[in-house]
Amino acid sequence: MLEIMPLLLFVCICVVLMLGYPVALSLAGTALAFAGLGMGLDALGITQGVFDASFLSAMPNRLYGTMTNQTLLAVPLFVLMGVLLEKSKVAETLLDAMALMFGSLRGGLGISVTIVGMLLAASTGIVGATVVTMGLLSLPTMLKRGYDPSLATGAICATGTLGQIIPPSIALVLLGDVLSSAYQQAQLSMGIWSPKTVSVGDLFIGALVPGLILVVAYIVYIAIIAWLKPEKAPAVDRDALMKELGHTGGIGWLLLKGLVPPIVLIVCVLGSILGGLATPTEASAVGAFGALMLAVANRKLSFKTLTEVVRSTTNVTTMVFLILIGAALFSLVFRGFGGEEVVTEIFENMPGGVIGATLVVMLVIFLLGFILDFIEITFVVVPIVGPVLLAMGLDPIWLGIMIAINLQTSFLTPPFGFALFYLRGVAPKEVSTKQIYKGVIPFILIQLCMLGALAAFPGLATWLPAQF
Repeated sequence: MLEIMPLLLFVCICVVLMLGYPVALSLAGTALAFAGLGMGLDALGITQGVFDASFLSAMPNRLYGTMTNQTLLAVPLFVLMGVLLEKSKVAETLLDAMALMFGSLRGGLGISVTIVGMLLAASTGIVGATVVTMGLLSLPTMLKRGYDPSLATGAICATGTLGQIIPPSIALVLLGDVLSSAYQQAQLSMGIWSPKTVSVGDLFIGALVPGLILVVAYIVYIAIIAWLKPEKAPAVDRDALMKELGHTGGIGWLLLKGLVPPIVLIVCVLGSILGGLATPTEASAVGAFGALMLAVANRKLSFKTLTEVVRSTTNVTTMVFLILIGAALFSLVFRGFGGEEVVTEIFENMPGGVIGATLVVMLVIFLLGFILDFIEITFVVVPIVGPVLLAMGLDPIWLGIMIAINLQTSFLTPPFGFALFYLRGVAPKEVSTKQIYKGVIPFILIQLCMLGALAAFPGLATWLPAQF
């Protein structure tokens, strides 16, 4: 009974989440139900020592620690920055500029979507905003110019998810906070009483090289498809495209207008982190202020817009922190049932040692991505497996980037990939859901190949952080 209860708790959480109940309430409610069950069994004498209720007394401290966590302050600020950039129409100008630059090449529109997606990811870090913006602005043009619907929708969905791995990323902020606690917990379990730390900034730096490799891989794939099957990604007449987009000035001015603002913002945010001038939290404040100035410069900041931005930021932030509270309660109940010991025993007895354990964890995270959101996986799975894997000697930065790229696939994997839902909501009616699903499959395979490359060459994630 003692070994079954924590595993049963985890399974029940996944089932309740799949039924569509709110994440925070599902985590907290299921955990409390199991805690009551455990205490009831002990009180009735049916079992002894199944659940250690003393763990629940740590809940007030957990809540206070969450509310006073300086790292998590970056979440609302990065969300604010992303929503402001979406409202300031930076993406529209940038996409027009890239389309005019690369559109005359076969596959050029697809390449321009990928580059813009990369820049938006480095500017906003919000997947939904990027996918919706790109779907509204670029998909009609690509379809009108003869692009294969599957290729066009796949490219938009995949590049939209780059906000998961290219910093500044909200996913990396949340993952960094969870991994930091897991790393300290792992070192304490090994008797290291002066534990080293891993920060969100370390994950930001470690994600740069893998993120850029993914961008190059997407571009190469689109170029190969355009070369082998020109009818799927035809070249576009630049003059006709300029006329269609309504730009009469030179392409140079459009490029300057479209490229400079997001690049300056990226340099300010990432440059301050890489240069050691600011923490990710401080850099997020710089980014939010820069996005506010861009909205003012583009004359897109009205009282109505500001109200919408603040409301959207509040909604997202509230959701994240409510899930954090639910996850904290789940973690305490899981530990109360002895879940950590059960997971440690399973991993230690697993064939292949640390390699086998890591492979199983990555497979479980990938499969859960079909049915759960990245926030749910980050707060439910990572706190359980993170301390055990890190205690087995894995590098925390490498493990964090592996998990981040794996979580990135959760936005693309049918049937519940959020990027697919975002694009389905704005795509023209003539584009079928089947075409969207078909289009993302090659990009999912590219991401899995990236995971394999990281597994074979850990230095892709760990080399750059070691230089700072």
